[in-house]
Amino acid sequence: MLKPLALSLMMFSGLGLATTQVSAEEFKLLKQISAQPTLLKNGEYKGNYYVPSTLKTITWGYLPNKDAKPVLTIPSGSTITFDTVSHEGLLEDQGRDAEKYFTSKGVKPEQILPEAKLITGSKLKHDFQKDGPHVITGPVYIEGAMPGDILKVEILKIEPRVPYGVISNRHGKGTLPEFPKRQKHDHASPENPEAYGNVSIFTPIEKNADGVWEGVLQTESGKAIRFPLNPFMGTMGVAPNTSEPVHSVPPSFYGGNIDINDLTAGATAYYPVQVPGALFYTGDSHFVQGDGEVALTALEGSARATFKISVLKSGKDKIPGQSRTQPLGENAEFWITPGLDEDLDEAMRKSTREAIRFLVNEYGISEEIAYAYLSAATDFEVSQVVDKTKGIHAMIRKADFSEFTDTNKK
Repeated sequence: MLKPLALSLMMFSGLGLATTQVSAEEFKLLKQISAQPTLLKNGEYKGNYYVPSTLKTITWGYLPNKDAKPVLTIPSGSTITFDTVSHEGLLEDQGRDAEKYFTSKGVKPEQILPEAKLITGSKLKHDFQKDGPHVITGPVYIEGAMPGDILKVEILKIEPRVPYGVISNRHGKGTLPEFPKRQKHDHASPENPEAYGNVSIFTPIEKNADGVWEGVLQTESGKAIRFPLNPFMGTMGVAPNTSEPVHSVPPSFYGGNIDINDLTAGATAYYPVQVPGALFYTGDSHFVQGDGEVALTALEGSARATFKISVLKSGKDKIPGQSRTQPLGENAEFWITPGLDEDLDEAMRKSTREAIRFLVNEYGISEEIAYAYLSAATDFEVSQVVDKTKGIHAMIRKADFSEFTDTNKK
């Protein structure tokens, strides 16, 4: 079991943030396995395809579109591991200097991912005001995937690559317009990040006495708030059929920044394929997120994500809820039907309509019965309200349909 992280608290005068020292001996950094996308032939991930985050395999602020060049081609049914890099600690309002930012928080240089330093030290263009914040890894071409098919993404494992993350609140981005309560100045720049007036809270993670991962938020009194982790990828999806740039912030029918915190290890996501090869990508790793994600970000940090990716052929393979025009999720207990819209009320309506459609097609019941069931027994959760397009998703309990399983097996 990992020993608790050494915490040496002090207040950082620029943003009033807690700074902690993180010992390199207490966490094994998940370093890049290979400099190139490849099939791994040895080691812990032997047999997996692998995609690192390099300047050749990432985009910053935008998702792949139909013209994106795939960084790797894999057969349907493959297991693939992505090393992703969080944007938190890399952005302009944090100085666009990963090493400087994290060392100012007590992180030792050897515990900062080389990829993070490479990205912020590169000439890769990124406009803080215009572009999305996310570092997106991919895309990967899946053999046999064609428009009309469904890409099935089984989430096998999400592993923190570093023992820390960041929670940020930026002007005009969170739920409450009065936060952050710091003035923004016109002379804000990466050289003068404090002038943005934004707030980023550096947050270590550690294992408690029971071996359970926790986030550790130090408060002004010196006492810590400790909360369990639940890692997931905020962004997963397929390329839309467009040549236009696809901003990384708003989620849509192709997936993207959907931020559903139930899509953790053991869950499965389904995406309607829009272009040949599907062009799957991922990024925006979260160590944990509350429903709503009200401040703007959750506890976000770099993670290693391992998936099994399969193509479900339209008209041939069993597709949950039959044909699909938007993402679907499931885990051992629930079917998850998202609703996405800039208006939260309309997102609720869309999630409800999709839940009804799913129940009718999957279990052969009437719309009236499905609607009644949802009202009586289904929780609708707010995934996030801060990504321009807001999200609500229905949590449909599978156990309630146990009498249907003989004729409606996955």
